Amino acid sequence: RVRVVESGGGSVQPGESLKLSCTVSTTSIYRTTLMGWFRQAPGKEREGVAAILTRDDKSFYSDSVKGRFTIYQDNDKNTAYLSMNNLQPDDTAKYYCAAADSVRTIWSNAQQYNAWGQGTRVTVTS
Repeated sequence: RVRVVESGGGSVQPGESLKLSCTVSTTSIYRTTLMGWFRQAPGKEREGVAAILTRDDKSFYSDSVKGRFTIYQDNDKNTAYLSMNNLQPDDTAKYYCAAADSVRTIWSNAQQYNAWGQGTRVTVTS
C-alpha cells in the first residue's frame, strides 16, 4: 500500500512564495521512480506542473511555471518539494502530488502515476 501526503498550501498575495511538500510512504516493495506535481483549477483540467526523477534529480516543468517553480527532493525522507515563487492568480488551484514506480510515458501525463495524494489548496489573490 502506498500513501502520498501533501502539505504546505495556503493563501498568498501575488508575488509571494509558498513551498509544498509531498511524502510517499509504503509498506510494500513499491520504489518511487518519479514524483510529480499536478494542479487543477476550478472548471479546468488537471495539468502537470513539475516532476522529478528520484534516481538522478532530473526535473521537468510546464512552460507556465518554468523559472518560477522548483522541484527538489530529499531521498532520505522520501519527500519531494515544490518551491513556488512569484505566485500569480493563475496559479490558484488544488495541487496534487503523485508518485510512480516506473516511467511509462511523459511526466505530465497523469496516467504515468499510480499513487496520488488528496491535494492541497493554493490561493493567490490580492
